Amino acid sequence: MSSLASDIFGLEGKVAVVTGASSGIGAHLAKTLALNGATVVAAARRLDRLESLAAEEPNIAPMACDVTDDDACTELVAATVERFGGVHILINNAGLSDSQDAIDEPMDDFRRVIEINLNACFLLSKLVAAPMRDQQWGSIINIASVHGLVGSAPNNQAAYSASKAGLINLTRELALQWVRHGIRVNAIAPGYFETELTEQMIAAESGAKWINRNTPMRRPGTLGELDGTTLLLASDAGSYITGQTVAVDGGWTAR
Repeated sequence: MSSLASDIFGLEGKVAVVTGASSGIGAHLAKTLALNGATVVAAARRLDRLESLAAEEPNIAPMACDVTDDDACTELVAATVERFGGVHILINNAGLSDSQDAIDEPMDDFRRVIEINLNACFLLSKLVAAPMRDQQWGSIINIASVHGLVGSAPNNQAAYSASKAGLINLTRELALQWVRHGIRVNAIAPGYFETELTEQMIAAESGAKWINRNTPMRRPGTLGELDGTTLLLASDAGSYITGQTVAVDGGWTAR
């Protein structure tokens, strides 16, 4: 029996947590989920930006959270469950990049990228898995990167590439461990999109030319081009999809 797209992609009654929601991909996806029926807890360090986001969309609730703080992550999930009765969707989007030759990269810089891009994703996934297990329904979406699938040099990002590769295999492992609880775990690997992490690179003529030359579609992505994949993985439309990484990259990894 066939279903209408609105029936299977809708998120009415679902509660979502989106990290790194103060700008870029996180802010955009928080609005996308909210516009499609979800109640969205938008989390980041910059509360003023979250409050501005919530002013645009009534289904968004701002909560300050530094994902490198274990206690803050625990409180984020506990407060979400207490206020909204559960959590159904987690988008691990908060991220940090590096940009230097690995020979010169301080270990503290490397460790901080791993802490935000990988360790925090594990902790938050672990925290939401308990309420998801209780309700026998959950979707965790990790925002990885094409540079978790292929190297990034000459755009030097050793820590970023390592963290995103780790996140992709963490996605597979958690999907296998938690599938029996009705929890799906998937990742999206974006190519180059204009965000705070890439805006300087894209604004520079040499950077824009490099991206366009190496992307088969010859342009960066627009944030709206992440919506379809996100809604597929977040909703019942993706009910038989788990442990997968979907590259939304204009053909970058097809070369």
